[in-house]
Amino acid sequence: MRRFWAAATTVALCATGAMVTGAQAGTIGGGRNAAAITWGPCTEAALKAQAAECAMLAVPMDHDKPAGTKIQLAVSRIKHTVPEDKYQGVMLVNPGGPGGAGQGMATLGAHVPKGAGSAYDWIGFDPRGVGASTPKLTCVSDYAGYNRPAYVPSTKEIEKAWHAKTTAYAKACAKSGGELLNHMRTEDAVRDIDAIRAALAVEKINFYGFSYGTYLGQVYATKFPERVRRMVLDGVVDPTRVWYDSNLDQDIAFDKAIKVYFAWLAKYDAIYHLGKTAKAVEKLYYKQLDDLAKKPAGGLIGPAEFTDVFLQAGYYVFGWEATAQAFSAWVTKKDSAALKRLYDEKNPQDAGADNSYAIYLAVQCTDNKWPSDWRRWKKDNWRVHKKAPFETWGNAWYNAPCRHWPAKAGHPVKVNGAKSPPLLMLSETLDAATPFSGALEARRRFPTSALIEGVGGTTHAGSLFGNRCIDDTIADYLATGALPKRLKADRSDKECVPVALPTPNAALGRNVTKNYDRLRLQDLITR
Repeated sequence: MRRFWAAATTVALCATGAMVTGAQAGTIGGGRNAAAITWGPCTEAALKAQAAECAMLAVPMDHDKPAGTKIQLAVSRIKHTVPEDKYQGVMLVNPGGPGGAGQGMATLGAHVPKGAGSAYDWIGFDPRGVGASTPKLTCVSDYAGYNRPAYVPSTKEIEKAWHAKTTAYAKACAKSGGELLNHMRTEDAVRDIDAIRAALAVEKINFYGFSYGTYLGQVYATKFPERVRRMVLDGVVDPTRVWYDSNLDQDIAFDKAIKVYFAWLAKYDAIYHLGKTAKAVEKLYYKQLDDLAKKPAGGLIGPAEFTDVFLQAGYYVFGWEATAQAFSAWVTKKDSAALKRLYDEKNPQDAGADNSYAIYLAVQCTDNKWPSDWRRWKKDNWRVHKKAPFETWGNAWYNAPCRHWPAKAGHPVKVNGAKSPPLLMLSETLDAATPFSGALEARRRFPTSALIEGVGGTTHAGSLFGNRCIDDTIADYLATGALPKRLKADRSDKECVPVALPTPNAALGRNVTKNYDRLRLQDLITR
């Protein structure tokens, strides 16, 4: 849902720490024909602040035709700071999506406790078609414009309007994407990752994936198990539900998660004045949808935009207070400014603003075949909507361009981790974007892996945000390879408290953010 150098004179092999001369480097892993990376300065402030290096790496658009058209991947690196005999190799990071720009994720190592991140070279990259990589796919920049039709197709006019909108978007992508759209499957991205590995002249990689990035990791470990050293997979995708079915799973999970948020709002009714019970808050929320359908807030924020503002609260506990304040300001004062600000933060409309969405569709629409018959979509989504109305139809229309996507769909890789080295997986019990059932399925497929559960939590991909039970386990794994003992039962192997819920500041009546860096990191992690 909505929503990866010219070779240095020496490099270290991940598996052994052995030193290799520049003359030898071209033969490691990728062979003498492997592309090289020429590092230079970065322009992004956060990368510059950590002395990162940046580069563009040429890879084939079609990996089956290595001499054919090339595309460029934007790559970054923050080098290890430990002595060479303590070096643990390269760590590639993917923030998810698909469609998340990951070049800035090289900064992730600084967030690993116990200094465990300092033993790695952290490699960020913008996947093909994303961000600074070229060509950059964009179809309709202002697709997320204001005052769109309501998501729930309660009338034929609404349904017709969304069909027109989603069909037009697919046609626009056909025009702008061209041949690139035929090479946007997860398997293409996985082969890009291996191209980065080869260009770095290492035999094995370490990998840290969030959300969709966990699926990338699973597929890479299936295709190239001998090239994997360690992996952290946070917010684990179910590899058996790619992708139509996984979106229906999300709809049910998001409804549960937003009810947790409504209960939190009720707990702090003295501050927000939105209802003393979860049911009262929920009733008020759905009343706003009806009212906004008649008269959008500020003439711009209709029921679709209102739903999208609240979607953030279904993903993360980060930002709960800001959403609560915007909701309260609208209900009690009819002040729509905060609602618009929150919508704009997640839904920009400037040139190229739809890049992440376009890539999301380019990958998900072609990883597997979607139903083309609208009767199937209607039946499934009305069925789910009856018990989970919060996000079902919003999610359906988000994915609807897949019915008309102008590229042939393939078949998902059958994920099998039998030959993979031990991996560390993480999930919270009520993660809505990647439901916990998916983490259990992935655990079954990687028989030497271990799964940590943030019991009762609703946060998606929330590692390295200060939860010591989770983050210290990650640090220990990255430092030594140590994992929690795998249990025989079909369950998580270690239980932790979830990411802590915020406590609103009643005196100031504003959102209190104690760690800007962590919130900035969270914003990089893509749904």
